[in-house]
Amino acid sequence: MRYAFAQVAFGLGANALVARESSQCIQLQASGGASGVLGQLGDGQNRVGGGYASGCYCLGSNGGFIDSNGRGCILTPPTTQFQCDVGASPTTGFAIGSGGGVTYNGNEKFYACPATDSGEFNVYTQPAPGQKKCVEISLSSAGSCRSGNGGPATGPAPKPSQSAQQSQPEYPASQPTPQPSMPALQPPNNNTGACPADLNGSYEYPHLIVPVDSENTSKAYGTSYNGKVDAHMCSIFNFDIPTSYSGKTCSLVFLFPIQKDLETSSYTTSGSGKVVFSRLEGPASEDTTYATQPSKMSMGSYSVSVAPGNSYTIHSGACDAGQTFSYAMCGEGDFAMEYFQDYNPSPIGLYIRSC
Repeated sequence: MRYAFAQVAFGLGANALVARESSQCIQLQASGGASGVLGQLGDGQNRVGGGYASGCYCLGSNGGFIDSNGRGCILTPPTTQFQCDVGASPTTGFAIGSGGGVTYNGNEKFYACPATDSGEFNVYTQPAPGQKKCVEISLSSAGSCRSGNGGPATGPAPKPSQSAQQSQPEYPASQPTPQPSMPALQPPNNNTGACPADLNGSYEYPHLIVPVDSENTSKAYGTSYNGKVDAHMCSIFNFDIPTSYSGKTCSLVFLFPIQKDLETSSYTTSGSGKVVFSRLEGPASEDTTYATQPSKMSMGSYSVSVAPGNSYTIHSGACDAGQTFSYAMCGEGDFAMEYFQDYNPSPIGLYIRSC
């Protein structure tokens, strides 16, 4: 049985984020009263038996699991069913021992309770209330699971035929270092040939989001679910443009809905100032730092005052079909913003719209 998940708002503090730094990505094996590698249903339920595709779970330094679709894995109240939900902050307290055994708050006992009458079991940390056929199990590593880029293919739950490659780090304390000069700023390019600033057509979401910090210039934070800007933090977005976009127009759009219209995301803002979007000379990688980020193109920076309830066309031009390119998003003044990049209603964040 799947239980409703109450959405938790994401704030600027690292504790509110779905966090993963130096994560360990594994498949999970159940042993005992029910056995087998945990599979996943499309909605994120983790299950023993049933022949489902094996799940891949990355344990972050905060003791929380994130699955290969970028969903935070939680223990749903009040039953403690172990499942992974879009936009959820993962339940912390998990650990993997030197022998591969998994514990929760130091306890190695888990429970498998029947989900069907045909040998499928959901996983819990306590026997499910009202179920008399729950059996005790243990969980352990069934081997690592890494994608070709050195990490799981993670991000917002992918729409059909698309995949994201995102995960999310914790942001550590910073140490002052100087900010380099910015190229000359331009207003947003809102020419009449721009594509609509919405997702009601062909679009691409970022396949990599990388935070960089001017106060920790050599620190590689890895990939992120969130766009974050403040006085010293920028976010770099990689976009992979399909060859099918050849001959079309592409617009960089920033969507910033009001909070009440968000179903699976949230954001926080503070201060005043603008957001600067800068086209970079090349794409970023998971190892990109503030010091190693690609240079900003001399005529590719746009300064925008953003406010909730608005959509912005930042730049439009011929699609770079078949290419990967990056934009950096930085704050200006004392303006700070953080949001969970999400195309679920109402979409929020940076996208490439084609027309």
